[in-house]
Amino acid sequence: MSEREIEGHGTVEVRRSTRRRKTVSAYREAGRTVVAIPSRFTRAEEDAWVARMLSRMAASDQRRRPSDDALAARAAYLCATYLDGLTPPASVAWVANQDTRWGSCTPARRTVRISDRAQGMPEWVLDYVLLHELAHLLVPGHGPDFWDLVGRYPQTERARGFLLGVTHARDLPAG
Repeated sequence: MSEREIEGHGTVEVRRSTRRRKTVSAYREAGRTVVAIPSRFTRAEEDAWVARMLSRMAASDQRRRPSDDALAARAAYLCATYLDGLTPPASVAWVANQDTRWGSCTPARRTVRISDRAQGMPEWVLDYVLLHELAHLLVPGHGPDFWDLVGRYPQTERARGFLLGVTHARDLPAG
């Protein structure tokens, strides 16, 4: 077993196994990336496989976790499509500190934050979460005017049902 810091990837631990013959795998464990390789690999083969697996994991992460820029572009599209362009946010960002909400906004600053728990969910669910927060830039509460705005999105009820199911499965409060 060896451990090293790799720029842009953090701590990487290489685990060699005598039982592993041909396959290589990589996964995250306790805040580090673990690359499991056959014990017979040379240091050059180890280095090549570590680089290859880190590249694969980064590509997979990018597919599952779009950037803040991609999130902001999606919000701009939703604003223009469903809210008549009336609510351009000043910023939209993923955040890791929302354990009981899917998103939040601060109308005074025109900022929208989306919980990273929503990453990897179907696009129509993420669109609903974004639109919900964008609508709060126009209507602060959850009254009829707010739901009229959110109801312009054709997948609203389906997405709310999806989120309620996830909430129930995770035993989180609905929101």
